[in-house]
Amino acid sequence: MSLIPETPPSQLCVLRLSAIGDTCHAVPVVRAIQRAWPDTRITWIIGRVEHELLHGLEGVRFAVFDKSIGLSAYFRLRRALQRRRFPVLLHMHASMRANLASLVVRAPVRLGFDRARARDYQYYFCNRHLPERGRRHVMDGLFEFAEALGVERGELHWDIPVDPADREFADRIIDPAAPVLVISPCSGQRLRNYRDWRAKRYAAVADHAHTRYGARIVLTGGSTELERSYADEISRRTNCTPENLVGRTTLKQLLAILERASAIVCPDSGPAHMATAVGTPVVGLYATSNRFRTGPYLSQHLVADRYPDAVYREFGVSVDEIQFGRRVRSPAAMDLITVEDVIEKLDLAFSESGIRSSGGG
Repeated sequence: MSLIPETPPSQLCVLRLSAIGDTCHAVPVVRAIQRAWPDTRITWIIGRVEHELLHGLEGVRFAVFDKSIGLSAYFRLRRALQRRRFPVLLHMHASMRANLASLVVRAPVRLGFDRARARDYQYYFCNRHLPERGRRHVMDGLFEFAEALGVERGELHWDIPVDPADREFADRIIDPAAPVLVISPCSGQRLRNYRDWRAKRYAAVADHAHTRYGARIVLTGGSTELERSYADEISRRTNCTPENLVGRTTLKQLLAILERASAIVCPDSGPAHMATAVGTPVVGLYATSNRFRTGPYLSQHLVADRYPDAVYREFGVSVDEIQFGRRVRSPAAMDLITVEDVIEKLDLAFSESGIRSSGGG
């Protein structure tokens, strides 16, 4: 299947509402299209929270969809786009909310996923579809939209803008004279904390980084009660004194902090992909999800991966025998990841960055 135009279109609409990680995956795709078609004006329909991270992205006009206001979000989006017509809609989000949002976009060509990946009936909201593909990372799947237009991916670029004030904030937190380990302990999913590791294990990793490398520990996360309690427990259990920024940063400030960090330890969550966007090594904790689908794209070798063990314990079969990307929805799965697993990957991340032991530990 090919949608390669004879000449680049004057406009293009991208629909990817959420989540933080998936919108980070979409940015290099947009950048590739911009490189190939510099005169094409791109409009991106995006969620409100995700817009807080990506606003200011050069050459992109955003149409913000605020799901918190219910049906009004669709009417606002229609008003924002009512005078615009796009030759092509890249429908990159297979969800019913995104499907309904796509109805306000006037575009004769509406490209979506193949049947296997088009969840929530997305297939029927599109008139062109990607070919069926095998097991792929989410970012590779999104790049298929560019490839269908004849755009080569090339080198990955994010270049998410950060205001000087946000970088100044990060400069006040991070001392460039010492390594900095960011720990973002929670997935941020209030009802899905099966992705979260135990606080006492994070504390053990923090103490290792501090004792062996002299690393400063920075805790980050959102403002939910769960995330605050996690940070408090980690702080109580460590022998060092972490900088607790949980609930105290904007997404742009967090990106600036990650940009300066030596590494981040986190579960399958948005900060893993934000760190990837700024080139920071990610020690990912994966037992409930498949790293080859949702893992940190540039740090696969740094993932503490117990997903195959969790799959066998939960379903009694190997990873190859279940649907690709199927999640293990059991909080006990994360207990399969040991402190030693994570320390091994953290040591590797620091070694690759030229950070040497300070003699402790």
